[in-house]
Amino acid sequence: MIPSSALSHYAILTAMLAPAFFLTATAALLTSANSRLARIIDRARALLKQLGESEDTEERSLLEKRIELQRRRSTIILRGSQLLYVAISCFVGTSLTVAADSLLGHRFDQLPTVLAVLGVLAMFAASLLLAREAALAVAAVNDEMDDAHVRARQRGPTG
Repeated sequence: MIPSSALSHYAILTAMLAPAFFLTATAALLTSANSRLARIIDRARALLKQLGESEDTEERSLLEKRIELQRRRSTIILRGSQLLYVAISCFVGTSLTVAADSLLGHRFDQLPTVLAVLGVLAMFAASLLLAREAALAVAAVNDEMDDAHVRARQRGPTG
């Protein structure tokens, strides 16, 4: 039979590993956010290059509007990423406080739970921001497609 102290250690290790599931999900979201940020930066650079080469006032105005949208998207992704880093810190803190709480005779009371809840809330808020940024990305693409269709119709069929 396994001594109760050994069972207690297994319970502590199990409790310390529980935040790892949240860490995995958070890391996946952070990877996605970083990839999206890289695409936003690439698009903004392309728009800035077009702006520098454009002489047409109307086109320049349209490009400036699109650049501003990319700026908004990058800010939203930045905030989402910051929240995901907070979530990671909270989940790591949860795991560490579970271990420390056990070693120090359960002096941390609800701290591990509070850290876990804060991590989940940060992850939830980041998810909402990432969803908002995705909606802006779709709006930007739709706007560019609409503009391309208008320009194509103005030029007429090529033959």
